[in-house]
Amino acid sequence: METIKRILVISRMIPYSRKTIKFGVSLARKYDARLYVLHLVSKPVDLLAVNAPGLFPDEVYKNYANSQQEAKEQLDKIIDQELRSGYPITELVSDRDPVDEIERVISEEHIDLLLVSAHQEGILEHALFGGENDTLVRKMPCSVLLVKNEPEPVEW
Repeated sequence: METIKRILVISRMIPYSRKTIKFGVSLARKYDARLYVLHLVSKPVDLLAVNAPGLFPDEVYKNYANSQQEAKEQLDKIIDQELRSGYPITELVSDRDPVDEIERVISEEHIDLLLVSAHQEGILEHALFGGENDTLVRKMPCSVLLVKNEPEPVEW
């Protein structure tokens, strides 16, 4: 098996990212690897411009910003706790195209393993990130690990 020295965790700034970050911290500690967390910030306002009116209820958009802020605060607590314990974590934030940005960070930082939350999001997050995991698995030059929030059987 290839040596894992650099791990990148993708945070969508939604509550499901919490488990992915914890998993990343655990793996980084186990393999004595450097940990990077890339927070991808999405703007649902852009989605309003390209979708038909009424596609998503107005409260979904209003609640999205609040839930993103709450998730960011929860994620900050996890990361701050690790930083206080002396474990180094490099945090990056981007509002650019997620796939392009992830690919750029992997290339520039020589990432060995990418951790991404499996699809367990709300309706708006699914619209924003819908097919990205498939693209990431196929396009990235490193191994990709999908982290599920709750292990459940897959129905075919």
